[in-house]
Amino acid sequence: MNLNEVSFSDAVPVDGYGPGFFRVAGEAIEGAMIMAGAKPARWGGLDERDALLALAGQVDVLFVGMGAEIAHLPADLRADLEAAGLGVEVMNSPAACRTYNVLLSEGRRVAIAVLPV
Repeated sequence: MNLNEVSFSDAVPVDGYGPGFFRVAGEAIEGAMIMAGAKPARWGGLDERDALLALAGQVDVLFVGMGAEIAHLPADLRADLEAAGLGVEVMNSPAACRTYNVLLSEGRRVAIAVLPV
């Protein structure tokens, strides 16, 4: 089996996470986080829908991490995101981070919005 080093070009993967934080490029982001490409930012959570809707046209898929456990997005939020043309995948935050990193390494147009574990 050949192992290849993963290249992210200009994009930045999620390095790690822990109780109440995410780590990106060695920097800890406290609380909820949103990121597309190389721009991690604090996120106000599910009530801050404008930050999610602003991703429309920039990315094809948004991974939403709901914390330690998977939960459903509010139906009206999902409908607004899909109406804006965003594919939405909801999972727990650890799985969202891993999935985001894999698709990012493939050069896909993805974003992540995650609640802390």
